[in-house]
Amino acid sequence: MILGAIIGDTVGSIYEFNNHKSVDFPLFDPYCEFTDDSILTVAIAKWLVIDKKHSLEKLDECLVDFTKRYPNPMGAYGTGYLVWANSQNRKPYNSWGNGSAMRVSAVGWAFDTLEETLEIAKRSAEITHNHPEGIKGAQATAAAIFLARNGKTKPEIKDYITKNFGYDLSRTCDEIRPKYRFDGSCQGTVPEAMIAFLESKDFESAIRLAVSLGGDTDTLTCITGGIAEAFYKEIPQWIVDKILSMIPQEFEDVLGEFNK
Repeated sequence: MILGAIIGDTVGSIYEFNNHKSVDFPLFDPYCEFTDDSILTVAIAKWLVIDKKHSLEKLDECLVDFTKRYPNPMGAYGTGYLVWANSQNRKPYNSWGNGSAMRVSAVGWAFDTLEETLEIAKRSAEITHNHPEGIKGAQATAAAIFLARNGKTKPEIKDYITKNFGYDLSRTCDEIRPKYRFDGSCQGTVPEAMIAFLESKDFESAIRLAVSLGGDTDTLTCITGGIAEAFYKEIPQWIVDKILSMIPQEFEDVLGEFNK
C-alpha cells in the first residue's frame, strides 16, 4: 500500500523538466530518485499511524518533521510549501497546487467508508492547500484509490469522479499528449493522472502512460501509481525490489507500520 505512489514519483522524477512523450523508456533510469512527493506521502502515512484522532496538530508535526529531515530531494518542494514549513506561525496559504493530491494516497487506503476517506483527505489538504481546487484534488485522488481497492470497475470509478468532482475524464492519452505542458495545479494534473490509469492494462503500463503525458511528471505519475496499485492489487516483484533498494529504511518502516 502506497508503494505505487512512491514508484510513480521516482520513475517520473527525471522527466519533470525534460518531458518524454512516449511510453518507451527504461522504467528506472540510473538518475531517477524519490522526490518531495514520496517524502510527504510517507509523512501522511506516518500521521495516520501515530494519531488515531487525525488531528491537524499531529499532521503539521509530521509534515514539518519529514520536510526538515529530507530537505533536498530531486524535484524540490514548492516555494509556498517551504515558506509554510519554515514559518513559526503556520497557516494555510490557499493553494490549488497538486501537492495536496500527490501526498494523499495513504488516506485512500486507511478507512472503511468513503465518507471518512473524503473527510480525512480534506483535512490532509487544507492544512496548506485550503483552496477549493486543492481540497478537491486530494479528495478525488483518495476517493479513486478507495473505490479501486474496494473492487469498483474503471467505468464506475470514472463515473463517480466525473459526477462528484467535475473532472473531464472523457479525453484519451493520445489527445492530451501533444499539447500538454507543465501544470502545477490540481485541476491540471489530477484528471490527466486518472486518464492514464483508466487507459492502462496493468500497473507498469499505467506508469508508462502517465510519464508519456509529460507535464509535472513526477507528481502526475505519483497520483497514477497510487490509483493503479489499488486497482490492480499487485505490483511486479522486480519493481517492488527495485524501489525498496532506492528508498530510506525509515520509509520502508513507515510503510510496514501503515500496512499493519
